[in-house]
Amino acid sequence: MTSSSAPAPASPGAQHSQGLLRRLTPRGRDEAHRVSSPLELFFDLCFVVAIAQAGAQLVHAVTEGHAGSGILNYAMVFFAIWWAWMNFTWFASAYDNDDVLYRVVTLVQIAGVLVLAAGVSRAFDQHDYLLVWLGYVIMRLAIVAQWLRAARSAEGAERTMAFRYVGGVLLCQVGWLGLVVLPGPARPWVFLVMALAELCVPLYAEKGHHTSWHAHHIAERYGLFTIIVLGETVAAATIAVKSAVDEHDALGRLLPIAAGGLLLVFSAWWIYFVVPIHGHLRSNEQAFLWGYGHYLIFASAAAIGAGLEVAVEQAVGKAHVSTLSASAAVTLPMALYLLTVWALHSRHFKVGITQQLVLPVAALLVICCTFLGDWAVLTAGLVSAAAVATGVTLTARTASHERRASTAEPAA
Repeated sequence: MTSSSAPAPASPGAQHSQGLLRRLTPRGRDEAHRVSSPLELFFDLCFVVAIAQAGAQLVHAVTEGHAGSGILNYAMVFFAIWWAWMNFTWFASAYDNDDVLYRVVTLVQIAGVLVLAAGVSRAFDQHDYLLVWLGYVIMRLAIVAQWLRAARSAEGAERTMAFRYVGGVLLCQVGWLGLVVLPGPARPWVFLVMALAELCVPLYAEKGHHTSWHAHHIAERYGLFTIIVLGETVAAATIAVKSAVDEHDALGRLLPIAAGGLLLVFSAWWIYFVVPIHGHLRSNEQAFLWGYGHYLIFASAAAIGAGLEVAVEQAVGKAHVSTLSASAAVTLPMALYLLTVWALHSRHFKVGITQQLVLPVAALLVICCTFLGDWAVLTAGLVSAAAVATGVTLTARTASHERRASTAEPAA
């Protein structure tokens, strides 16, 4: 190497060794070998607590015959969980410098998540959102501190963007106070208005300048969180079946639910990860739509586990709901999951109308399974597995035809 050669960019680990505190500057969009850090994985793991609480309360509401209010509360609480995770994930993809202050502030955000999780049951049972709001205050003040650090190191349009995030986050946090102080009938409207306001903050803040998020890193982060949510679904269903077997002699009714639930989770994993999506995230507009759409993917994936618990409790006579309602608690979130994954992922990689219709048709058939009584969950699992097998077969045939066409062209 000659003396005129430019030094190679320092890796995050090398930067960390240079000092405890560093400027919070953007990371490169084309940074090689960008993967999730141990701190990000720990952050995701702590969200499992909040997701488990939301799922457990949804189960309780549905089994007690309060499905409408339970679903509404679940949608509101899950939005809070998902949005807090989103705020951290996209910021970290652009600005993670892994210094001591960054780590400490992130741990503060994790503490806020745990406070939020502690308030989930009160939000469902008593419509008391104080603890949820306080947990959000902790998380949001921490992310504001991170944006202020970024603004301090930035200039021009990037600095303006950072201050827009600061102002938007703080204003929205004040708005969420309506869930605490306003009467019960007004709270769903407060949620709707504030959820829309939250979604608009990044759109407004990044007008004129975009954060340097890393497409491969973002895709990996979303994939890992999907695995965590599906893992929570497996855990919830396993515990439900175990407790039911321990207390009741209903193994004949539980085995179809357990087998169907397993097929549903396996199919959900396969369908999500069948193609790499990071190449599709080429612009902020695509990334915003893709990132926001994952609210439905995450919420429906977690709801599948809650639905399996409901089905188990109904099978052993512990739930005050009909077989039809218990089946719908599984099939409807699975159908929503299939449609959302198709809209955000699969449709970009399907060739021809037949491939495009596999998941939408599977979603429709899963809904039809709702009316099959005790066999609804198992049949829905078989339909989902058949959709996976059909997709794999059609994709393999298309690839085979393309290979034959490419080898035939030179001879022609």
